[in-house]
Amino acid sequence: MLKYLGSVGGDAGTVVLLHAFPLSAAMWEPQASFLQDAGYGVVAPHVYGFDGSPSRPGWSMEDYARDLCVLLDSLGCGKVSIVGLSMGGYQAFAFWRLFPDRTASLVLCDTRANADGPEARKHRREFRKAVEKQGPSEAAARMVPNFFASRTYKEQPGLVSQVSDIILRQPAAEISEAMGAIAERQDSTGLLPTITCPVLFINGESDSVTPVITASDMHARIPGSKLEILQDAGHLSNLEQPTLFNSHLLEHLKSL
Repeated sequence: MLKYLGSVGGDAGTVVLLHAFPLSAAMWEPQASFLQDAGYGVVAPHVYGFDGSPSRPGWSMEDYARDLCVLLDSLGCGKVSIVGLSMGGYQAFAFWRLFPDRTASLVLCDTRANADGPEARKHRREFRKAVEKQGPSEAAARMVPNFFASRTYKEQPGLVSQVSDIILRQPAAEISEAMGAIAERQDSTGLLPTITCPVLFINGESDSVTPVITASDMHARIPGSKLEILQDAGHLSNLEQPTLFNSHLLEHLKSL
């Protein structure tokens, strides 16, 4: 069973928070406490092998979506709102693909619908080999410089260190497995027009990993969806601008 942060039973409904690579659900702490205070149940699972979740070699995004559904069943959750950031967005697409009847809404943050091309897959294979050889510090060295808006590195060094620490405590083999799942994910571009539940996109204005134009293109393909751009935020917009992020998230949830 997947390990998770949060607690269920909120009168306002349940929100599932799916984290970015190569972090754990610890990245959602500012949202988990906020949502619980607002009356929502929160389930923020760790991906396979991260922060106590069981390992699953060769896993796919669909495997994760199915096990997430098993977890939700065990907690007595029915329809849920899925919030996914980066890799968590890929898992959110997989969950909608498999369990649309269990999806109350989608909040897709700093993510993309398209699958990797040959060059991107080649880069990810090289990444996996380097991390397997050098350890989690290699993942942190490659990822953290691309996570934040430039001013965040200067003004919030503690946040940058916090994110590095989350990465450094994950096993290299599990980081490699997660990267493998990312590289082999399905293309969800064609799925976008079929999404009928309410959808909110949130993207950091300074996100260099998944730029605003990527979010704008997805937003244009889902009728009735909304898009919020957060200034002074990069790829981890929920951590760089938690107050704004939480405000947009709560507004979306209350509109359901």
